[in-house]
Amino acid sequence: MTARFPLATSSWDQAEIDAIQRVIASDQYSMGPEVARFEADFAAFAGSRHAVMVNSGSSANLVMVAALRYSSNPELRLEPGDEVIVPAVSWSTTFYPLHQYGLRMKFVDIDAETLNYDLDALAGAVTDRTRAIMAVNLLGNPQDFARIREIIGQRRIVLIEDNCESLGATFQGCQTGTFGVMGTFSSFFSHHISTMEGGLVVTDDEELYHILLALRAHGWTRNLPKTNRLTGEKSDDPFEESFRFVLPGYNLRPLEMSGAIGVEQLKKLPALIEGRRRNGAHFASAMAGHPIFRIQREVGRSSWFGFALILRPDSGLTRGQVLARFGELGFDTRPIVSGNFTKNPVLSMMDHELHGRMVNAEEIDRNGFFIGNHHYDFAEAIDIVAAFRK
Repeated sequence: MTARFPLATSSWDQAEIDAIQRVIASDQYSMGPEVARFEADFAAFAGSRHAVMVNSGSSANLVMVAALRYSSNPELRLEPGDEVIVPAVSWSTTFYPLHQYGLRMKFVDIDAETLNYDLDALAGAVTDRTRAIMAVNLLGNPQDFARIREIIGQRRIVLIEDNCESLGATFQGCQTGTFGVMGTFSSFFSHHISTMEGGLVVTDDEELYHILLALRAHGWTRNLPKTNRLTGEKSDDPFEESFRFVLPGYNLRPLEMSGAIGVEQLKKLPALIEGRRRNGAHFASAMAGHPIFRIQREVGRSSWFGFALILRPDSGLTRGQVLARFGELGFDTRPIVSGNFTKNPVLSMMDHELHGRMVNAEEIDRNGFFIGNHHYDFAEAIDIVAAFRK
């Protein structure tokens, strides 16, 4: 049965159908000019020098971490065993690439209100061993990057961003995903724009850009500019450069259809975000002082991926009871991202430590869930939630 209030809905119309037909007519299905155009448009939207499209947001995180491993810049390069601070709540593929490149994760609790880093805990977790901080903007909500920069100070710590849930969010007038040396985005169906599957990495660093281009496609030189920061000068002989491998890369290339769809989706993005923000403003107002639920506190300007709901301790209800009622009311529901990720059995396979107790992560793991938000008017659903009582 289709939910009355689903987690995700399509924002496609004839423009996306025409984009697919444009690719079919071109007979160019693998990564080509449509992907390149989307990358250029996306970089301009984000305010970054470079954008690289891949086949998912998870792959974007993978190549972002890999690029730091192969950077020639000692200020940026990460070596196996280096410590990277991560939040206790995020999606699994925020963490897996760090493990896969031999990095040691230090988990830090989240803030009970923003659901991003507990910034005091983050400040306490940073030591002389810390080489990177992974900032995750959860459910559309920006981190307080002014405070994070203050915490980093003059230390040799690389800031990277997993912005897969927060396309279009801003902090102090800048797009999230652009505060670190690299930032990642997702264009999966349930996200702010949809290219079916897809993800992007943005950066202002030219060498990292060239590393990303090679890593995305087999580690070869074919997609690098003639003059590049990886090999210097490429040969003018395309046969010679066809299968020249310089990095241990992957095949993470997006489809040309996804690039073409992205071009059209990006044109709609301002209106899509504005619709979500209108719903977000209504939600924050309607839920203020709610006797059953508390909600996520906005930092900067959220792009409101979804609406988090956390049961108050004195509500007299269990989450199971609430979820059953929400199901009857027609809502799709999910945990707040991963809940407390440190509870997962997979952690036993990963080099990690916990900085203190994950008190707030555990609270949302036990008593939190979220419902969808959309680009269209969602007031009916919000009002039903606001009217929810025992």
